[in-house]
Amino acid sequence: MDQLESIYYLADSDLDLSFTSVTTTTTDRTVSARSSLARSSLTLSFNESRLSTASTTPSTAVPNVHHRPHRRHDNPNWAAVKAATTLSSDGALHLRHLKLLRLVGSGNLGRVFLCRLRDYDHANFALKVVDRDSLTSKKLSHVQTEAQILSSLDHPFLPTLYAHLEVSHYTCVLMDYCPNGDLHALLRKQPSSRLSVQAVRFFAAEVLLALEYLHAQGIVYRDLKPENILIRDDGHIMLSDFDLCFRSDISPKLENRTRIKVGTTRHACFGDRQREEQVTEFVAEPTTAFSRSCVGTHEYLAPELVSGNGHGNGVDWWAFGVLIYELLHGTTPFKGGSKESTLRNIASTKGVRFHVAEGERVEPGMADARDLIEKLLVKDPRRRLGCARGATDIKRHPFFNGIKWPLIRTYRPPEVRGLAVKRSKSKAHVSHVTGVSSPRRRRCFWKKLSHLMRIKGSKYSLNSNYNYYSYVNYKRNRDCH
Repeated sequence: MDQLESIYYLADSDLDLSFTSVTTTTTDRTVSARSSLARSSLTLSFNESRLSTASTTPSTAVPNVHHRPHRRHDNPNWAAVKAATTLSSDGALHLRHLKLLRLVGSGNLGRVFLCRLRDYDHANFALKVVDRDSLTSKKLSHVQTEAQILSSLDHPFLPTLYAHLEVSHYTCVLMDYCPNGDLHALLRKQPSSRLSVQAVRFFAAEVLLALEYLHAQGIVYRDLKPENILIRDDGHIMLSDFDLCFRSDISPKLENRTRIKVGTTRHACFGDRQREEQVTEFVAEPTTAFSRSCVGTHEYLAPELVSGNGHGNGVDWWAFGVLIYELLHGTTPFKGGSKESTLRNIASTKGVRFHVAEGERVEPGMADARDLIEKLLVKDPRRRLGCARGATDIKRHPFFNGIKWPLIRTYRPPEVRGLAVKRSKSKAHVSHVTGVSSPRRRRCFWKKLSHLMRIKGSKYSLNSNYNYYSYVNYKRNRDCH
């Protein structure tokens, strides 16, 4: 088909965004596979609406152009938006500035298109189009929830909302486009639909940071699954679809605790000494969140969500455990022959089981991964890892040892079949989540940083696996004579 025939310029009047003229041959193949194989989110019959009434009036809380970018200085998409709004007569972005290239996918609320700004072909966007006239009042509330949440996000592993447009009975949001598709499609390209432990550690760590950010804002996600984890052109992830989220009050706090480590040192007379660390940790977890709505994907629903007696932040940490399990084993832990049997398995008192084939080689790190999964898939949310202190506790698990959390954006993604990674011009700090520095000068950098952090009379350590600076007081086991 001629390339010009696949490009659609939009006008702001007499608009028809049903796009029935778009041929199926222009649909992205990866997303087509996703649409047929992916598990759709569901709403069980005993749901309660999160909003008692839903207004069909467009929300005025979301600005047309949303100036809250992460790393705005080197983002070509913001350069394109700025160029378009500068030339616009009213300084705003309009649909006439966009040209659609192809249909990327469709969901319960609308369709997503790959698009570019007119006269600017160096930046790709995803345009999500929602026809409000075709939605129920409940789904309209979901659309409003997603728009409000998108307008508050500013994180490298979450989407950037570039513009929010209300035209006729359509709601359009302009976001990042992820050319590598979603993690569900990538998983199906792997042998036995499994990823290596190292690859799972990489993707899980980035998802963990995204959930940590959402929870710090009082947002419970409720729809974590591989289909909603998109992969950018640089191989890093981006969570998507926020229509099932709900908000709660949040009370961030700093908590002090003491850690005692025993280690060896060349300065100690008898080899061993105790190291006492006074650490201050930042904790921001919506522990008071509560909802009775039962929404999500059946294989990822937490037991308290299935019961319908109410749930809170723990549903995200349960889903995080299911996600790690599926990435490692190619299936979810409680999957049955039907949706009903899956829900029965989740609601039962039986814990998670790991099926290991006879003669199967156990990868290094698999034991730690399974231990983490067991702690996340505790059916009592009061005892589930993460429910009390969130990602702060999960980051300390041995499965994530070696990760330097502040530098995770600079990690080189793992080599995975079917994943095309666009290499950055700047060299990565770390080769992978094993924490091994790439060039020798990176190792020197960390040595110099460690030296600069030392202060007379005390020592401050930049711990690679925690979110704090700690005061360290050394106590030798025996006095030197």
